[in-house]
Amino acid sequence: MAYEWVDCDHAAIIERYDRIAGLIIFFEWLLFLPRGLRREAVERLSLRPGEKVLEVGCGTGRNFPYLSEAVGKTGRVYGVDLSPGMLRNGRALCARSGLANIELTQGDAADFMAPVPLDAVFFSFSYNTMPHHLTVLRRAWNALRPGGRLVIVDAKLPPGLAGRLILPFSLWLMKRTLLGNPYIRPWEDLRQLGVNFARDEFLFGSYYICRAVKP
Repeated sequence: MAYEWVDCDHAAIIERYDRIAGLIIFFEWLLFLPRGLRREAVERLSLRPGEKVLEVGCGTGRNFPYLSEAVGKTGRVYGVDLSPGMLRNGRALCARSGLANIELTQGDAADFMAPVPLDAVFFSFSYNTMPHHLTVLRRAWNALRPGGRLVIVDAKLPPGLAGRLILPFSLWLMKRTLLGNPYIRPWEDLRQLGVNFARDEFLFGSYYICRAVKP
């Protein structure tokens, strides 16, 4: 059951995400996304002016203003997403906000080749949506320069009775939107790769930020 959607082909995933591209803010409200969590996660990247950062599964660009500001005019933000509909909204955001240091690519994150060694890699509510998440994580980790930072922010089931009560809704939502698999635990994947990391939880354990630094 944990990986029930691993056989979804690209066309099915693209169609699903293109359809919900205009609803991301609504889902944030529906799922009680903590205020300021996106900015907090970007701050964990410890970005400096001139650095290069990749957002994997960048979607409609909800994090672009924070990332763009952090690396400044001399830095670069790369974004990759499978959904043309999501990226269309992201490009519109860049045009409206004058974010000139962002470069977007449509495609599978597992195939993305960063043009330069990266100072940071960011997964923001995207890691749990990827059937091949471990493959993507390995590629992202390999793309980091020594000293580079990796941050994953996402939702999870809270502990105890609350998690058991929420699980049926989480599975229902996963099947209809592909918004995320509640069984995926990126901290276990980081351990599998032999990566040391820190994890903080928010909203009674319903959200988390994982951070790792490449030796």
